Amino acid sequence: MGIKSIKDLDLNQKRVLIRVDFNVPLDENGSITDDARIKAALPTVQHAIGQGGKVILMSHLGRPKKMDKKLSLIPVARRLSELLGTSVNMAPDCIGDKVKAMVDALKPGDVLLLENLRFHPEEEKNNPDFARELASLGDVYVDDAFATSHRAHASTAGLCAYIKESAAGFLLMKEVEYINKALVNPARPFAAVLGGAKVSDKLELVENLLDKADKIIIGGGMAFTFVKALGQGIGKSLVEEDLLDTARTIMEKAKAKGVKLYLPVDCVCAAEPKEGQQVVVKTIQEIPADLMGLDIGPASAQLFSVALSDCGTIVWNGPMGVFEKKDFSAGTMTVAKVMASSTGLTIVGGGDTDAALHASGLTDNVSFVSTAGGAFLEMLGGRVLPGVAVLEK
Repeated sequence: MGIKSIKDLDLNQKRVLIRVDFNVPLDENGSITDDARIKAALPTVQHAIGQGGKVILMSHLGRPKKMDKKLSLIPVARRLSELLGTSVNMAPDCIGDKVKAMVDALKPGDVLLLENLRFHPEEEKNNPDFARELASLGDVYVDDAFATSHRAHASTAGLCAYIKESAAGFLLMKEVEYINKALVNPARPFAAVLGGAKVSDKLELVENLLDKADKIIIGGGMAFTFVKALGQGIGKSLVEEDLLDTARTIMEKAKAKGVKLYLPVDCVCAAEPKEGQQVVVKTIQEIPADLMGLDIGPASAQLFSVALSDCGTIVWNGPMGVFEKKDFSAGTMTVAKVMASSTGLTIVGGGDTDAALHASGLTDNVSFVSTAGGAFLEMLGGRVLPGVAVLEK
């Protein structure tokens, strides 16, 4: 990849500035409801501590436009202290004289967490002065926030120009390596399972995969745009009318390239995506005009399972239906089981897909689960990620 790893850096006595992704969900009381992203950064943080580095962590949380106490990283500092078994100091800001004084006071093995980067609009604008000020806090820079690497922000893309050494943390290296395994030289057959609500969110992804995958399976709400493009009725199901021609073009390209494209043949229907109403299974051709497809049906689940059974590589992004409701979760759970039982390389990415996999209890049976949503989709879609590109330089 041409990216230096944190293992390649001499961290002893150095100020190690690490960009992490601590954008964790909080409840109304400001308590963390899921600390998975904090835990994912631990190997990199612990390595820096173990090598005698003075560790300075920086992250964003939420989407504030200015200082907002509700989006302070103080709860993260508390949880990180518990997980590391050591006190994590909390800075009052991410730049300024007080922060510099706290950094100067660090001893080898100490950890300091900077306050929310997005309290400063300069972060998202990739302001060079802001990037330079962040860079002044470290001797070396480590990016371990793959989930933000598709954004050219000051802390992910800008500050590399103002610091002598830059490298990737263990999590970012792992993310890039696994996605490249699927894109560069995958074990075949290579299948992509795509779901979720909208085709528009995944156009680049589908286009890129047409040149790489042997099979593309489409479920979820996005499938109905393809179904309608074939001239079939879809009842009240979700559809993007302005993308019908695009869907036809994608299907024609798949045929021309010899890529097998699978669509649902039946679906679980109801009047709306709510529990406790009448639910029926109908073939795609027979969806009643007053109902909508809310999950793939059993025949589709069987079709997709067989299609995936011989695959050497499977990438999954997007649920097959409204999996949060039990009546419409069976299709997504079937895909989770197929991923878990596969002997090939299995990669899962995207927030909803990650949540569905966790709900299935099969997370440990999958080769790799990405921590990212947008960055995962963009890299699979063939885009150059700014936060990765600067490390390659």
